[in-house]
Amino acid sequence: MKIGIVGGGINGLCVASAALGKGHEVTLFERGSLMSETSANSSKLLHGGLRYLEQGKFQLVKEALRERKYWLNKSGDLTQPLRFYLPIYKTSKRSPWMVRIGLYLYDFLAGKYTIQRHKKEDISQFVKQFPEFNQEDLLVVFSYSDGQMDDKRLGLLLAEEIKFNGCRVLENTQVLTLFEDGGLELASGESYQFDKVINVAGPWSEALLQRSNISTQTNLDLIRGSHIIIKQSLESGFILEVPGEDRVFFVLPHHGKTLVGTTEVRQRIDEPIEASQEEKDYLLKAYQHYFDNSASEVNIVGNYAGVRPLLISHKNPNKASREYVIEKYGEVITVFGGKWTTSRALGEKLARKYL
Repeated sequence: MKIGIVGGGINGLCVASAALGKGHEVTLFERGSLMSETSANSSKLLHGGLRYLEQGKFQLVKEALRERKYWLNKSGDLTQPLRFYLPIYKTSKRSPWMVRIGLYLYDFLAGKYTIQRHKKEDISQFVKQFPEFNQEDLLVVFSYSDGQMDDKRLGLLLAEEIKFNGCRVLENTQVLTLFEDGGLELASGESYQFDKVINVAGPWSEALLQRSNISTQTNLDLIRGSHIIIKQSLESGFILEVPGEDRVFFVLPHHGKTLVGTTEVRQRIDEPIEASQEEKDYLLKAYQHYFDNSASEVNIVGNYAGVRPLLISHKNPNKASREYVIEKYGEVITVFGGKWTTSRALGEKLARKYL
């Protein structure tokens, strides 16, 4: 079959790889450059999603933990295991026993794909290792392992593989309209005809369907996640509660500096994708609560933002689903949602069921 794929982020690349694996002729369209939007503006983590356990998303976490291992094995230059510390205070929203149960479950769901099992840290040793860390009312510190990656370069590595395997990749080529029979029209006016067209445009997938007058049963909640980069070295990762809130944020090593994220702000598809001053202030304040190293706004040496296409399921964007849904309308197949770590599983599932 001739397959047309719209979207050159990590999900589009993985769908293309799976389609090529089944012997199909594949053409991929990307309106800009490959791996230049959401997929390159993540938290740089390969993880199962420890916090998704609170939402009962056990299958999602199990799948992500399996896929985490795949990506870690794919490139030792672009991925690495990372040890995380998870401190619990007297004021924390989550009790030590609740966190311990979650970590036991995380290890259990990982099974043979476990990197390193969680453990309860010796607080005195932890304080010696991180003397700048907030120790006031500290009850217990747990540690566990996940993965870290160079998201853009890892995606571009896959892009080179699919090109080598025969995928035709057209960058800077915007698809304007999809047609039920598998056709599509570009913004340039040029038309293509395929046996099937797969819409994997991420945050722009629903807008493309609307522009094409194709109905859908699924809607997206577009959530901007912003990050700041602080001029401060760090060797381990931290998952921390935002003071006074239920949500958590990450503090991560990043090329000799510290990456802090992320936020969750609703965004319209036509708005600029950039970190607001309010988001930068929010992340810096959360960081300052835990790290006593006098970091201020002048220490922020970079920032970035990406839009995540979540499935609408709750008024609170922190509770929107990171799972994915695949819909078919005629010969048009659309992917809604998904997360970086499970992109390969998404591509294989789509290929098995629809190609």
